[in-house]
Amino acid sequence: MSHADERELRSASLKLAAQFALIIVGLFLALGVVVYSVVSAGQAESAQRALSDASMVDSVHDAPRNLLITVVGPDGLDQSPNLPEGLPDEAALKQVEAEGGSVSRVVEAGGQRYLTETDVRRGKVVQVAYGLAEQQEELNRLVVALVATGLIATIAAAGIGLVLARRSIRPLADALALQRRFVADAGHELRTPLTLLSTRAQLLRRHVAANAADASDDEVRSGLDEIVDDSRALTEIVQDLLTAADPRQTAETEGVDLGELAGTVARSAEGRAAERGLEVSVHADPAALVTGAPVSLRRMVVALLDNALDHARTEVRLAVSASRDRVILTVEDDGPGFSPGVDTRAFERFATARDAQPGDERARHYGLGLALVAEVAGRHRGDVNAANRPEGGAIVTVRLPRRP
Repeated sequence: MSHADERELRSASLKLAAQFALIIVGLFLALGVVVYSVVSAGQAESAQRALSDASMVDSVHDAPRNLLITVVGPDGLDQSPNLPEGLPDEAALKQVEAEGGSVSRVVEAGGQRYLTETDVRRGKVVQVAYGLAEQQEELNRLVVALVATGLIATIAAAGIGLVLARRSIRPLADALALQRRFVADAGHELRTPLTLLSTRAQLLRRHVAANAADASDDEVRSGLDEIVDDSRALTEIVQDLLTAADPRQTAETEGVDLGELAGTVARSAEGRAAERGLEVSVHADPAALVTGAPVSLRRMVVALLDNALDHARTEVRLAVSASRDRVILTVEDDGPGFSPGVDTRAFERFATARDAQPGDERARHYGLGLALVAEVAGRHRGDVNAANRPEGGAIVTVRLPRRP
């Protein structure tokens, strides 16, 4: 595995570990909120129970040690010793003294919070205060414990996630690295003979052009021109395959007239179509421009036309139309059409989407053709679908964004 592949593996592993750690953090946050809410509710219930237990107390001397009592009676004000500043709650005392009833509220006194309940007992206005300092300290300790536990769990989850991610991704990374090496090696080995083929064809074309004497030499020159063009196209296809096999590379894009490209591909296939007695027609709207890699788009059109020629009985029609924001390419043939269920598997690699015709040695099923078309369309932010024509035969439609 190369250094670039190792960096990519580390990057992917770190991302998965980070995602796993974030999930753990989210779970701990949810758990912390639940635990804090339950404990806080239990403490509030405990404070209310303590006040309820003191419901019969109407004297400072009868008060439990954890409660502070203030009694307003006929003999004046009586209260627990060492009341913090802020207690008693004068407003609550006056309200109950004037209106009766019961008032319960939380007040701040001496830098602490107190739960108070003020009511009338045996003709006296009694205010009972319960300190919440211990409960707040318990909640603070709980928060610290949850945060510490969450940090430890997050760090442990990130470490474990990193190890598991590397172990899980390693086989996939090795397979991808093997695939890239194979494509790179194949591309390197093919590039040299293709370059030699193109060079020899060009030299032969120059020699024939310099010594041309009759009309038959014109046919030879035309054939050599096609060989030179085909060898150049093969070299570009090899480069495009190398780019497609490595997602870290991107092909250069430019404006491509899809109608003109379809016409060029159709002309290059005229010889093959003539051998099989097929007619190829092209109808294209002007200025059907898309943004993309010319070589990839050419491969897409070639794959569509090759598959159509393999199954057509008499004709293949290519049409390119342009709307305000889309360019639509359709390839139709009058062959046997697609097998049932084509909409779910036509664009899978090695899928059988056509019915083979008995005794027809030329016929081959869609295996990689439509998969290649779907891949190229997806890379160009488009889509593709296949269907059977009502009058018989198949139609494949590719929709690509139109170039502004």
